[in-house]
Amino acid sequence: MAVRFVESCRLPTPFGVFQMHGFEEIDTGKEHIVLTLGELGGDEPMLARTHSECLTGDALYSMRCDCGYQLEEALRSIAREGRGALLYLRQEGRGIGLLNKIKAYHLQDQGADTVEANERLGFAADLRDYSMCKPMLAHLGIKSIRLMTNNPRKVKAMESMGIQVVERVPLHVGRNPHNEGYLSTKQQKLGHWLETHQDDDILG
Repeated sequence: MAVRFVESCRLPTPFGVFQMHGFEEIDTGKEHIVLTLGELGGDEPMLARTHSECLTGDALYSMRCDCGYQLEEALRSIAREGRGALLYLRQEGRGIGLLNKIKAYHLQDQGADTVEANERLGFAADLRDYSMCKPMLAHLGIKSIRLMTNNPRKVKAMESMGIQVVERVPLHVGRNPHNEGYLSTKQQKLGHWLETHQDDDILG
């Protein structure tokens, strides 16, 4: 996928002062950002997270998913390490968009799981595309990564593009009564690795 770099700036956060780098897909106009901390060059693998936008979880504190908790923990982990990158990709609702995500939530309220809801709306279970990651990482001089994810598809996607993933770092956070079914479906139907830290529950 062809993307163009737009600009960089400082972004102070509660976790540390990051650099924010803006990119735009040339064909679609979709905008993505990468937050980085520390030196970008060199051969040392960089701790990284590819995080797809989740307005409900990232900004509205939804407990239906673990997205917002994963975003915060990824930024904390990068800050603790003093070096890392978070790729924030604008593909809401596993790629179906915000309004369709609301429709999917309505179906879930009626008993469908997350995969069934997408399929009833005529979508695949996961429409996300990670092809923009390679040119963004290349622009920033990031050659290899330690990828924070529970999703085997992300690891395969990165590796298939020639991005060197030297380690998969688990990211298990935010389990609560409202997202138990969501997490179980991700594990059983989408193959996510949720075999450890099952008792982690930010909400007590």
